[in-house]
Formats: sequence, structure tokens, C-alpha cells
Amino acid sequence: MGIEIERKFLLANDDWRGAVTSTRHIAQGYLVDVRALRDGTARASVRVRISGDDAWLNIKSVELGVARAEYELPLSLTDGQSMVETLCNGVLEKNRHHVEIEGWLFEIDEFLGTNSGLIVAEIELPDVHASFPRPAWLGREVSSLARYYNVNLIERPFADWGEDERNAIDVQTLQGDRT
Repeated sequence: MGIEIERKFLLANDDWRGAVTSTRHIAQGYLVDVRALRDGTARASVRVRISGDDAWLNIKSVELGVARAEYELPLSLTDGQSMVETLCNGVLEKNRHHVEIEGWLFEIDEFLGTNSGLIVAEIELPDVHASFPRPAWLGREVSSLARYYNVNLIERPFADWGEDERNAIDVQTLQGDRT
């Protein structure tokens, strides 16, 4: 079984921009979306992701937190495009910037469209307790806040969030934020 161990952070400032080593555009749609996860009829999100000439199917378990089951399978670009156009309920777009700090790769997603203004840094770790660098531009952690999961951003984009949602820290006090 594939396990992804990933921590997710908001950004404290734009100082990371000077350290970007590469950027790629990503478009993704979900075949199993947040509604099925919320009502319990699915135990994993299933998405099609396209970046440049590459496409793949990604299956990720529904648990909140830093460690989740994840599988990725390559698709032909034609199949990926067809699936996004005909089977997905909306498309999320973002620019993914790569920033390397002390040998660690931070993937910084700068969301577009109705999620414009949201920028999130992610780092994949070898284990849940691994230590990693904390550059000054790394803000508060949002790994366990479901509203920051890509699957949720299609149904409830950043543009629809109120100030309370943008500033809330305690996941336990947020109603409806456990998908």
C-alpha cells in the first residue's frame, strides 16, 4: 500500500518566490468527489491530474491528517483530458512551484480561478515524526483542516470563504470541516 506523509502550511510571506527552481501548471478534476466522501458512500477521493504532457489517476484515502493511503497510476494525455472533460464535476487549477531548502522539496501550490489568493506549501516526509527545515516564509500548519484539501476546494472554493474560515485555527470548532 502506498502511504503519503505530507504536511501542509499557509505562507507567512512571499520570500519563497526567490527560491523557486521550477513551476508547472496543474489541472485536476475528481471522479469521486467531496459529496461522496461526506455522505460516506466513498472511502477515497479519485482524481485525474494533468500537467503538461502528463496525466495520471490519483486515489487518496479520506482520513484527515498527515499520513494517508495514496496510489498514482499513469494515464495517456488523451484519456486524462477526456476524463476531466466528461466525468469530472469541475476542475481545480493551480501553479505548483518547487522550492528546495536544505535538501527538502517544498511544493507550493498557488491556486487559480475561484481559489485565487490561496497559496499552500506542502512537504512530503519519510515518516510522521521527521524533522524538516522551517523557513521564515512557512506559516501556520493546516494539515488537518479539510477545507484546504484540494477535493474540497472544487465544491467550496477559497473565494466563498468568510474571514472566520480564513483565520480559524482550531479544527474542532469548525462545523462541517471534516470531509
